[in-house]
Amino acid sequence: MKAKSFYQNNRDALFNKMPGNSVAIIASGAEKIRNRDVEYHFRAESDFFYLTGFSEPNSVLFLIKQESNKSVLFLRPKDPEQETWQGRRLGVEAACESLNVDQAWSIEELDEQAQVLLQNLEAVYVSFAQLPQWSESINKWVAQLKQQVRKGVSAPSQICDLDKPLHELRLFKSVEEIERMRQAAQISVKGHLAAMQAVLSSDYEYQVQAALEAEFMKNGSPRVAFSSIVASAENACILHYTENESKIDKQALLLVDAGAEWQGYAGDITTTFPASGKFSQPQARLYELVLKAQHAAINSIKPGVSYDVAHKASIQVLTEGLVELGILQGSVEKLIEEEAFKTFFMHGTGHWLGMDVHDVGDYKLNQQWRDFQPGMVVTVEPGLYISAEHQNVDPKWHNIGIRIEDDILVTKEGNEVLTTGLPRTVTEIEEWMAAQK
Repeated sequence: MKAKSFYQNNRDALFNKMPGNSVAIIASGAEKIRNRDVEYHFRAESDFFYLTGFSEPNSVLFLIKQESNKSVLFLRPKDPEQETWQGRRLGVEAACESLNVDQAWSIEELDEQAQVLLQNLEAVYVSFAQLPQWSESINKWVAQLKQQVRKGVSAPSQICDLDKPLHELRLFKSVEEIERMRQAAQISVKGHLAAMQAVLSSDYEYQVQAALEAEFMKNGSPRVAFSSIVASAENACILHYTENESKIDKQALLLVDAGAEWQGYAGDITTTFPASGKFSQPQARLYELVLKAQHAAINSIKPGVSYDVAHKASIQVLTEGLVELGILQGSVEKLIEEEAFKTFFMHGTGHWLGMDVHDVGDYKLNQQWRDFQPGMVVTVEPGLYISAEHQNVDPKWHNIGIRIEDDILVTKEGNEVLTTGLPRTVTEIEEWMAAQK
């Protein structure tokens, strides 16, 4: 018997969470116009790719659970003329064997076949985030089925949110997913090393970005996992700065937040390093503080520990350090209670990571922070951002933005850092960059 594919196993896991007489409907998404008649590069919706491994636009998957489980895929038919202009299509005839689905139909037959597939089912599962785009079609299909009631046909009576069961599955990574994430992480590491080397001979942020993303592609990543951030000096105090067009201040730090995507999975790393290869004393002291906070957060992560513990660990270290440096004044306990740290550290310490860089999955269960469990992957990314607008802070700290981020897998024993291989301490960074000159 042929072994089931990764995507078949994912479908089976979702079927196990679905009640009988139900159907889940998942779309790949449509191409979007970038300018005039040119489209953005298409990437299939993560939920759809997780269940199919298929990346063509205008495709829809039906997963039907009745006496037995059935997967039905609607996709674009073969069209030689269109394929000459826009690229090859898998086509209906090849879909069942290539993708291990039970049935395949042309997307042009969706309305006709949906009325057959939905007969005598009780519940329709769709993502409520995408409900507006589904409501018209589902209403039409149900209305048409209701007209057949005298033929003994019943229509679904419930619309349920697919996100809850499907995203809980995606939160816990399988062995194959972990291997993909290790690869995405290590390609990301290589890109960041290329950025650290490139800054020594670059004048502008976009030149460093070019070296970073070229290294991703050289190592098999087809695209970035998110828009790369390459931020010099005061730009590093803007959390989602993506213009990457400023001249690099050679006396300042450069913050690079970027990740490669590999086989649908994201890496996410932030490095901060001196553009000259040498930290100033204020830069080094703040950097060492952020690194200490990151270590405290990572060391706290293990099964059975509440998700918020890592954030609490980082803000404890950061607040103590800011008081020691004279940037904050007062009792550490009271400053934490008053959230005084938010002036300089305004975001969380991390987020789930997977197919999406800010991956799916609940952070709380029953209004309580959930516990870490093996198979979860989370980023750890404390930071400090002191812009010149903080006029009550000694100017020697101004325009220093630092974030240090790694990708962490929760294991049975504790955790594993997936993004190993980067120089992280002040000494390591300076020595590594000196060796590149």
